[in-house]
Amino acid sequence: MADLPGTLNASGDEQQGLDLIAHDHLMSNLAATGEVCAIISEEEKGMATLAGRAGKYIIALDPLDGSANLQVNAPVGTIFSIYQRLSPPGRVVHPTEVLQSGSRQIAAGYILYSTATTFVYGTRHGVHGFTYDPTLNEFFLTHSCMHLPQVGKSYAINDGYLNSFPNYVQHYIQLCRDQGLSARYTGALVADFHRHLIEGGIYLYPATQKAPAGKLRLMFESNPLAFIAEQAGGLASDGKQPILQIEPSMIHQRTPLYIGSASMIKKLLAFAHQN
Repeated sequence: MADLPGTLNASGDEQQGLDLIAHDHLMSNLAATGEVCAIISEEEKGMATLAGRAGKYIIALDPLDGSANLQVNAPVGTIFSIYQRLSPPGRVVHPTEVLQSGSRQIAAGYILYSTATTFVYGTRHGVHGFTYDPTLNEFFLTHSCMHLPQVGKSYAINDGYLNSFPNYVQHYIQLCRDQGLSARYTGALVADFHRHLIEGGIYLYPATQKAPAGKLRLMFESNPLAFIAEQAGGLASDGKQPILQIEPSMIHQRTPLYIGSASMIKKLLAFAHQN
């Protein structure tokens, strides 16, 4: 799928042709379930209210995470959150209903499109992973009751921006190097997070001089993965507070994100509190 030169999505990021195809496909399929009353998407400016209004759930959606990887055949994915609507079914959904904190999610998940297609979802009863078998056209449970290791052997960060990171992040990255940790960064958040969910590790996307509020979207990327991380025994923070405690003020709000093994996040935050 060719790029769409000069086209930006509602979040201000460059948009690929397949971003829009994934968005349209997921929107139509979610609407067809009859269970969803409203959807917010990284590829759409505002809230999409679905006809019928009887659905009980609100979906936050990143249709194609890491789409810049498409041209080099690297991993991409889909990320989603599920919230309970606040108004009674049958009424028009108020725009404020989609601005719920991540702590109010009832489920979240992602699909990773790579050497295998993997579907991971989390509820308040645990995190489970399924792998797609194309010969049978079925997903099979391959990772039951997933638990994020307390410590890992790798970290993921775009250290091309190292000089513009906060001092505490620079100090933490130096610690990772001193300890001989491997640097693993794919350019797709969903792929890096999946590695750490399996093996342990930490993903870091700090604020920078170019993006002082952070780059990742709170509703579409940070909240769903933070929910999964916490349900699997990990942690997620913006450097000051847990991601899931942030009260959103806008659909496309951005935030720094530090997510992964609990002991590694705690060490990073100890550096943050020293500054």
